[in-house]
Formats: sequence, C-alpha cells, structure tokens
Amino acid sequence: MRLFSASLAAMIMATPALAQDHGQMDHGQMDHGAHQMPAAPDETPEVDHSQMDHGAMGHGPPAAPQAPSPNNLTGPPNAADAIWGAAAMRPAREALYQEHGNMQLFWFQGDRLEYRARAGEDGYLWDVQGYYGGDINKFWFKSEGEGSFGEPPESAEVQALYSRAIAPFFDLQAGVRQDLTGPDRTHAVIGVQGLMPYMFEVDAAAFLSSNGDLTARIEAEYDQRISQRLILQPRAELNLSAQEIPELEIGSGIDNIELGLRLRYEIAREFAPYVGIEQEWKLGGSRDFARLAGEDSSVTNYVIGVRFWF
Repeated sequence: MRLFSASLAAMIMATPALAQDHGQMDHGQMDHGAHQMPAAPDETPEVDHSQMDHGAMGHGPPAAPQAPSPNNLTGPPNAADAIWGAAAMRPAREALYQEHGNMQLFWFQGDRLEYRARAGEDGYLWDVQGYYGGDINKFWFKSEGEGSFGEPPESAEVQALYSRAIAPFFDLQAGVRQDLTGPDRTHAVIGVQGLMPYMFEVDAAAFLSSNGDLTARIEAEYDQRISQRLILQPRAELNLSAQEIPELEIGSGIDNIELGLRLRYEIAREFAPYVGIEQEWKLGGSRDFARLAGEDSSVTNYVIGVRFWF
C-alpha cells in the first residue's frame, strides 16, 4: 500500500496540469472548438455552439418593448374591405354607426312644476321640455306657462323646434311657438341652447310674431352641488321687447326680470322635490301697464315643486 501511494504521488507531481484548481480555470477563454473530435462517418456531426449567435435565435434576454409610433396608432381605414370586400362589410359598418354614432334617443324633463305662494292669490307654474333625435339633429318641444288658482292662465305657450349641434355643448334651434292665451299669435323662433363654461345652462331665443312683434327671452341656471343629492340652483330670466305691445301689457325694452333660488334634493337622479324663492320685477313700460291694471310691479313667490326627467 505504501508503495502504491508513493507511485500515485509521483504521477501527480509529474503531471502538474492534473493538480491545477479547476475553479480558477477560465472556461470562457478556452477554445472548445479545438478539442472537437471528428465525427464518425455514420454519426451526425457535432455542432460548434461556441460560434452561434444565440441572441439572434431568440435565446437571449427579451428586447425592451417599443412605443408605438404616433403616426401608426391605428390601421388603415376600412382595412377589412381588403379581406372580406366592401359589400360584405357595409352592413356591419352601418350597424356600428347606428349603435355608436347615430342613436335616436327620447328625453323629457319637467324642469319646474311648482306651487307658488305669494301676496294675494297663490299660483302655479310649469316649464317642461324634451327632444327626440341623435347627437347632431334633434326635434325639440317646449311648453311653459303660469297663472293664479281660480283664474285662466296668465300665459301659456308651446314650441316645436328643429335643433342642430353647432358646438360640442351648444345647439342652434329654429321653429315655431304658439301662444295659448291672450290674442292668438304664432311666432317664428330662432335661438341657442346649451352649456356655457363653468356649467351654466343657457337658453336664449328671439321671437317674431305673426303681427310683426319682435321679443326675446334669455334664461340661465346653474347647479351648485352641496352634496351628492342636495343641489342649490340659482336661476335668472330676462324678457325683452323691441316695441310696445299694449294688448299684452308689454313695454319696449326690458319687459321683466326674474331671479330665483331653489334647493332640491334628489331622491333619485330622475326625481327631485325642491323649495325656493323667486323675485319678479316688471320694468319700464311693462311696470306702467301693471300699475294701470292695479297689479304689483314687484312680486315675491315662495315655491315648492318637483323636478324630474326620463
């Protein structure tokens, strides 16, 4: 055994390469290709992996995602026509337009339906509107009026209007208005309705009657949310006339001004009772007509009502 051990030690000392620490060998610098053994004639040749570009084969780290080019966010228009044909794609394209760009909707709102307590006889007021149509073209209908209980309505009217969108939040409206009280009058109407900056809702229109009288009305209101369901709404209305209309007790210039404040609570988004106060002033010639008729030119109304839509 001692002789065998001595012989083994002598062999190791005689071959220093065998005693070298393999942990310190730089295998990356070794030319493994030089030690390739020739393949036997009936065997598959061994591939030299040291010379292969593994990155090009997809074995390397994944490439960082490239941001889409700003000029290539979508494919070409009507690209499906090249595959299926324009005739086959036309029904699908028309259905998409009808469902996402030309839906016909019906909307109706009772903006003010209220009881009015005031000095003298209490009264009532209605103000409703709605439309049917799409995003661009609509048919609008409106009606409003007021009066005192036990007496005929002081004023009542209906309007039928064609409306076309002229801006993202504004419509141009034109049509006819028919008065239902007083002298029989029909008016041509042109106006605008929409949402101004800071969320002011505006409805302004000019009226040319069948007698040639020119009048105008401007209404504005603003919803100030106190909570998710409690809304405070200031409202203003201004009526004007280009001439005196004695049979309607309207003077030239500013006919009257109304300023109101209503507090409503949305039991549901579509149904909200409210309370409020509104002050009305007749000015100029209209004030003179009111005084001659023994009426007050300034009236305070305490209101309770409901606002709804569907």
